[in-house]
Amino acid sequence: MSHELLISLILIVPLLVAGAVYLFSNIPDVREASTLLGAGTLFVLCCMMAARVAAGETVQLGEFDVALGLSFNFKLEPLGAMFAIIASGLWILNSLYSIGYMRGNRERNQTRFYICFGLALFGAMGVAMSGNLFTLFVFYEVLTLSTYPLVAHKGDENARRGARIYLLTLLGTSIGLLLMGVVWTFAIAGNLDFVEGGLLAGKVGPWLGGVLLGLFAFGVGKAALMPFHFWLPNAMVAPTPVSALLHAVAVVKAGVFSILKISVYIFGLDLLSALPGTEIIIWVGCFTIVVASMIALTKDNLKARLAYSTVSQLSYVTVGAMLANTAGATGAGLQIAMHAVAKITLFMCAGAIYVATGKTEISQMRGLGYKMPIVFTCFLIASLSIIGVPPLGGAWAKYALFQGAIEADRIYVVFVLIASTLLNIAYLLPIAILALMPPEPGSIEVAGFKRPGGAPALTVIPLSITAIGCFVLFFGVNVITDFISPVFGGRP
Repeated sequence: MSHELLISLILIVPLLVAGAVYLFSNIPDVREASTLLGAGTLFVLCCMMAARVAAGETVQLGEFDVALGLSFNFKLEPLGAMFAIIASGLWILNSLYSIGYMRGNRERNQTRFYICFGLALFGAMGVAMSGNLFTLFVFYEVLTLSTYPLVAHKGDENARRGARIYLLTLLGTSIGLLLMGVVWTFAIAGNLDFVEGGLLAGKVGPWLGGVLLGLFAFGVGKAALMPFHFWLPNAMVAPTPVSALLHAVAVVKAGVFSILKISVYIFGLDLLSALPGTEIIIWVGCFTIVVASMIALTKDNLKARLAYSTVSQLSYVTVGAMLANTAGATGAGLQIAMHAVAKITLFMCAGAIYVATGKTEISQMRGLGYKMPIVFTCFLIASLSIIGVPPLGGAWAKYALFQGAIEADRIYVVFVLIASTLLNIAYLLPIAILALMPPEPGSIEVAGFKRPGGAPALTVIPLSITAIGCFVLFFGVNVITDFISPVFGGRP
């Protein structure tokens, strides 16, 4: 199979899934089977693509001119290949989970739900395989627009309000800031290609470069740097599979992936290290890490607590990129993978609890671990990975970020990461501990469950697989670092 055909299929398969879901909208079993088949096919194609990238091949689809010197360009490099594998692999599990959740909770508009999922993965694949800033910007917007109906899925006033905030914030930052950065970069460099060593290297001074960096850092609203983070907690009105999509599979990961890719291929690590604006972005990232964690401590609603946890954890990637050294950037790349697997586990656990019990508040979960041991064991495993406890994948991301901060002589980042770890412990571990405490009389009787049989198997199986994945990522970290670290100048 040629490179051109492979890239084309990766883009086409999610669209075919969306079409098949619409075609079989009145036959639910076939509709969901189409989603699973398409997700599996996409994952295989992404693995084939990654194997070619690992072998040193240039995987590229020829440019398609649009106008005014702009063109669509698809070119794969290790970061994009890693993101594509994460998104496509987790799409399989999230689709399986969605079947159990949507049916178990008797959600409406399931056909529209699965169609939008396919369109969202189309956007994510375009972001992953973008060969220039124009392509990335267009597919970034496709991802925003395709996920808006998912956020508004329930159709009530809260859902519509959350979806409006989601759409206006992400479009406002991308059009008001990111687009300005793209246009300004084009005016300076004459093109928008992602270039090894940085497209802007040697073409901008420290102050102009700092302004451009600020436009990109805050213009990529999906990275949720404060003060442009509030769309994310508001989007929690969506069904839990959508929350998992937002936090792990596509949306926020597309944001921090874009930050990392722009840092490496538009600025370059050498230019970043010389920009005064870099220090400002690091401080904003550190502020976001700590403050979002402190807000998470105040939330009794489980999804709200996890949402603010995501805001905090995303800034690990931004800070790692801004450290502008191999260790920091590698830690940022590892954080994308490790956080994706752990956080989707946590959200799927939250959804399984809701489907089985109807409970959404942490204070209501005392003793539930006796009735749902698998779910809460997986929740504990994923929490420990977020915290950074070996032998779970999150430990390696934090280790590399610590190393990068020390090498960059930014010791305050080390203390921020330590504070964040302590806060992670404070807002995650009590949930699992509370669930394992002796239940209050009559609180977990079968009659107290929405579903007497507990959570559907199709919601429990995927979260069990991703929990195991947290261990697999710890022991398989060398595969990831060997794959992505050449982008940053070698292994840390």
